Amino acid sequence: MTYDEKTALEERIVDILKTVYDPEIPVNIYDLGMIYKIDVKEDDSVDIDMTFTAPNCPAADFIMEDVRTKVESLEGVSAATVNIVFEPAWDQSMMSEEARVELGFD
Repeated sequence: MTYDEKTALEERIVDILKTVYDPEIPVNIYDLGMIYKIDVKEDDSVDIDMTFTAPNCPAADFIMEDVRTKVESLEGVSAATVNIVFEPAWDQSMMSEEARVELGFD
């Protein structure tokens, strides 16, 4: 995979992650700052490190499965692994400006 192909795939992954929502928050998980890392590997697999706004998120399993299935649905992705991490701990400063406005923080 060339650098340009990898970059284009990463952009498509970000676009699809912007369609994943926590059922309790009207902003997508990418703009909330819950995605920490997207790593496209040479074998076309993808590792994603993400977090939740709270460690005991009741929708965690649903959100993780939504991320995995949507990323795996993309052409050029052979498999997706979603890793839940809590370091660094999520806070409101990780949200995009758009998310902050939508949620009334700015």
